[in-house]
Amino acid sequence: MTGIQSQRFPDAPSLSGSSSSSSSGSSANLADILERVLDKGVVIAGDIRVNLLDIELLTIKLRLIVVSVDKAKEMGIDWWESDPALSSGARRRELATENELLRTRIAELEARQEEQR
Repeated sequence: MTGIQSQRFPDAPSLSGSSSSSSSGSSANLADILERVLDKGVVIAGDIRVNLLDIELLTIKLRLIVVSVDKAKEMGIDWWESDPALSSGARRRELATENELLRTRIAELEARQEEQR
């Protein structure tokens, strides 16, 4: 297994707090961390390789990005908008396309049937 590479952002807050912090301070700190992570983003990348006697049997490439939807759109990542499982608009477009294809096919079949008579 190869090492997992990670990058720490210099202005990211530390996850460790003082042991005497109150629970409200801790939750506020967690909210600040979450806000910062979603605003700036975190990328985690790693490769897992399984070898047997220097023969590569399996390679898994892991790429994870954690950002807000707005930040992802800024970066040009918007695949969920065209995925019918995740977007009602995409599902409607998919159904409209499918309906149009079916209507065309029915019209062709009806025209053939009329020609045969």
